Amino acid sequence: MDRTTQVIGQSNVFLETLERASRAAALDRPVLVIGERGTGKELVAERLHRLSPRWDQPLVVMNCAALPETLIEAELFGHEAGAFTGATKARVGRFEEAHGGTLFLDELGTLSMGAQERLLRAVEYGEITRIGSSRPLRVDVRIVAATNENLPDKVARHQFRADLLDRLSFEVVTLPPLRARPGDVLVLAEHFGRRMASELGREDWPGFSREAMATLVEYQWPGNVRELRNVVERAVYRWEQYGPIETIEFDPFQSPYRPVSTGAPIVPPVSAVVPETVAAAAVPEERDAEEGGGDFKSRIARFECELLTKALAEHRFNQRATAEGLGLSYDQLRHALKRHGLISAGA
Repeated sequence: MDRTTQVIGQSNVFLETLERASRAAALDRPVLVIGERGTGKELVAERLHRLSPRWDQPLVVMNCAALPETLIEAELFGHEAGAFTGATKARVGRFEEAHGGTLFLDELGTLSMGAQERLLRAVEYGEITRIGSSRPLRVDVRIVAATNENLPDKVARHQFRADLLDRLSFEVVTLPPLRARPGDVLVLAEHFGRRMASELGREDWPGFSREAMATLVEYQWPGNVRELRNVVERAVYRWEQYGPIETIEFDPFQSPYRPVSTGAPIVPPVSAVVPETVAAAAVPEERDAEEGGGDFKSRIARFECELLTKALAEHRFNQRATAEGLGLSYDQLRHALKRHGLISAGA
């Protein structure tokens, strides 16, 4: 499994996590990697393998969520010819492929209870049995598993076996989300930007403007490093002017011609805490009805408040992007937001 993406970062919380994974790599014990989507769980799994005594043996990857439940056990443990409809010949499973090396089980939390039971036996006794066979096979495999779910909560809801979790959690490496390591955002952006410029055959790397860098740092990155990579690479390839890159677009679907959902109203893709004042300002029509319409100035003020509220939501509450979208300077936008009570005076 060769990677084009490196493990990059310099923040203390990130380096401490890598150190924890590196120490666990030398031990022939299961490791559970926990993290949100896009935090680099598979890269850490590869690091655990490459730094282990099994580094020259196979590293086999299986995404447990990519297969229907009926095929997961056959994929893990293999099957004999005729074991089920369509099984015309015997096939080795991922455990046998990883013999002597490491088996990385991604999206572990999606495994069925039946597959969990057989996985537990394989981990405890080092034995597997192909589907359709009665003869157990010995396997020497180190398990590294990953998930973005809270497995102890799943155990409490009887959706995950407690004994299996006990066996796999000898060491638990929890990857910090990108919002917890803001010092790494510009380091990663520089890396992805330079690489994209090179891929496009551009000799000079212009870098990012100060405003673009501030925008990158302020964003919360719900998709973490994977999202950052997409945003940066998209910004580089779309930038056709001279000088530092100034335009950062977080939502590639943003368009005035974007289809409107026929069901529930469109929700901004980034989870954000909406201030109560913003929520209150989002219903000017109801307020007009209660106040009998109001005079001209109050109606203009309500319209301006509604315009600001809508623009904030469209730009996912990023104030610099909102200012650019409205054709205002950052200071002008801040003044308008404070005038309408959409942010506190000291914010």
